[in-house]
Order: sequence, then C-alpha cells, then structure tokens
Amino acid sequence: MNSESRPVPRRVRFVELGAKALRALADGDLAGGSAEAGVALDPHFVGDRARWIFGYRASQLAREPSAAPWITRAVVSEPDGVVVGDAGFHRPPDEDGTVEVGFTVVPAHRRQCYARAMLAALLLRAAAEPGIRTVRARISPDNTASLATVAGFGFTRVGEQGNERDGLVIVFELPADAIRTGHLTAAAGTETVLVKP
Repeated sequence: MNSESRPVPRRVRFVELGAKALRALADGDLAGGSAEAGVALDPHFVGDRARWIFGYRASQLAREPSAAPWITRAVVSEPDGVVVGDAGFHRPPDEDGTVEVGFTVVPAHRRQCYARAMLAALLLRAAAEPGIRTVRARISPDNTASLATVAGFGFTRVGEQGNERDGLVIVFELPADAIRTGHLTAAAGTETVLVKP
C-alpha cells in the first residue's frame, strides 16, 4: 500500500480574533492584527475578500458582543504554531437551533487536510451545544475542495441560494444529532482528527 495516498491527520487549535484584531485586519494592518491575536497571521488575512469579511465581523461584534464565542477565529496548526486559515460560525445559533459554518485555508496550506480538521472541530463545537439541531454550510458550486470536505462528513444538499455579492451557492445541512451519535467519527474513517479548544 502506498502510504503517500493516505491523508495526514492534522491537529489544530483556534485563536480568537477580537474586535481590535478584526478591525486591524479589515484596515489591512497585518502586523496590528497579528499583535492583537497573539499569533503571526498569514498575509492572506489582509487580502481584499478577507478584509471585507473581517470588517463585517468587527461590525457584527460591535452590534452583538455575545456573538464573540461563535464567529471567525484564526486556525493554528499544532505543534508547529503556524496559522493555516480561519474558521468559525457566521453567528450564534438561530431560534431554530441552526448554525452555519465557514472555513478558509490559506493558499500555502491547501490540500493538506486542514479544512477537514477545521470542519471536524466546528462540528464538535456545535454538537456540544444541546440547543443546536442543524449545522449548515453554503458553498459555491465551483469550490470542489469544500464540496468534497462537507461530503466527507455526511452533509446533505438541501437547496440553492443566490445573491449579487456571493453568486449562486449550494446549501448543505447536517443534523447535530448525527454528530452526537458518532456520525463524525464514521465520516473521518481511519483518520484521527485531534482538536484543541
């Protein structure tokens, strides 16, 4: 058997991006954002799309400070301490018990199983909350890597949505009970995904 074809298990931890870090990143200040976060963020964090997202999240925190435990965090690979992306939920659970995941792997670390580790961590976080019933993901139809990642965890396609900013996206959902009853372990196969809170 060729060992090169097997995925490499990844360990990740999440680092909070507080309001000051988010605002610095939105302003294109990578050094200031890194200083506020306490980790060396990748230049991808101040790209045009990232700046828009972090600006939106900073405004969201100003309106709703209680969203802080849920929204975007930097993702750090362990044990090397390198920031490999960002991940989190778009907001706290809604009145129906639904949360939506989002994750991005910086270009230098793509196709190395980090998206899988990020999503596993988000699913475990969602499953730990008794009020959460559904985890949702919205993905562009041309994002084949993310489509494959959610498929590997058993998400079901439930529809499509579109808007001027994001274009068409496919909507996927996974019942939180499926995660709680071991679905996540089954989806991960023989790969062990280790996550630090």
